[in-house]
Amino acid sequence: MFAKTLTLTAAFALLAGAAFATETTHTVQMLNKGEAGAMVFEPAYIAAQPGDTITFVPTDGGHNAATLKDLIPEGAEAFKGDMGQEISITVTKEGLYGVECTPHAGMGMVALIQVGEATNLEAATAVGESLRGKAKDRFQEALAQVQ
Repeated sequence: MFAKTLTLTAAFALLAGAAFATETTHTVQMLNKGEAGAMVFEPAYIAAQPGDTITFVPTDGGHNAATLKDLIPEGAEAFKGDMGQEISITVTKEGLYGVECTPHAGMGMVALIQVGEATNLEAATAVGESLRGKAKDRFQEALAQVQ
């Protein structure tokens, strides 16, 4: 009887631990051509939680992922991946993180990561308004998905 109780308790503990594990890895493709056209991140909007990892995967040597100037939550660290290299970041601060492919941002290669609450929505809106052309359009589409 004691062995059965111990086994059930251990099984319950494992299941409970799995139920509370919320950290997720989100994969974002850096594409020359995607569903939204040329030079895109797919997906361009990522809803994450603190502790999640975002992995940017290039499909071509000419892409990278870097934070958009002035668009990261207070206390978060900016990042800039090397050209043609995968980069993984773990997001720990709530808010909005703007992302660009440095050489293709002008062509509209931008993305938005929302981590928890959009604590810096006003800053994101201002950055979105400052972008031009395809980058502005795509950023506005991502911004419209913020919850």
